[in-house]
Amino acid sequence: MKKYALITGASGGIGRAIAKKLAEEGYSLYLHYNRNKQTIIKLLQELEAFQGEYIPIQADLSLSDGYKKIASNIFTIDAIIHNSGISQYGMLIDLDEKAAQDLINIHVTTPLMLTKELLPKMTAKKHGNIIVISSIWGQTGASCEVAYSTVKGAQIAFVKALSKEVALNGIRVNAIAPGAIETAMLKDFSNEDLQTIREDIPIGRLGTPMDVANSVSFLLSDKASYITGQVLAVNGGWYT
Repeated sequence: MKKYALITGASGGIGRAIAKKLAEEGYSLYLHYNRNKQTIIKLLQELEAFQGEYIPIQADLSLSDGYKKIASNIFTIDAIIHNSGISQYGMLIDLDEKAAQDLINIHVTTPLMLTKELLPKMTAKKHGNIIVISSIWGQTGASCEVAYSTVKGAQIAFVKALSKEVALNGIRVNAIAPGAIETAMLKDFSNEDLQTIREDIPIGRLGTPMDVANSVSFLLSDKASYITGQVLAVNGGWYT
């Protein structure tokens, strides 16, 4: 029987790695994206070898009702990976309302409401997995990333609360909190800044998208069948 997983933000570095890992493991996928259509087309071509069903869904999750477009295109679901995200750097005093609302819609409103829409499909099966890709800054906070830290912390609270509500329905809910991962989110950092970060990380390197994808694979597997409501830190020991 086919297993279906939804990945939001599938066109990003982490999203693509998760898609390839889950396709390799036999999942058929709903692949959400917003602007990066060409990236999704390339990803679909790369996934062809795994012979699953791969369905692209375009939606702007910065809109308060953007999640509805995703929900209306999903017919059966076994796993949800809330991976969409945008970064926001700068002092809180300089934060404008539009940027704040975009952060809230993408990181908080969408996971909340999209999960609400899809939960009945999981409950009917008495089985399901929900994984939120949060952040190290949702655990410990970061200066000059106050708004981002706030929404990432909200995601962790969402995971802890929802996991208790749906556990008896056979649904597990967990978060992954990556540290510094080699994706486009680091594009504005200088080589010197990145070297400083590497030196601060006990393992001595930046994380890769596949480090996160492997963690998703574990949490979806039967090896994690007794794990719910947890935050798996994938950060090389940067924050413990």
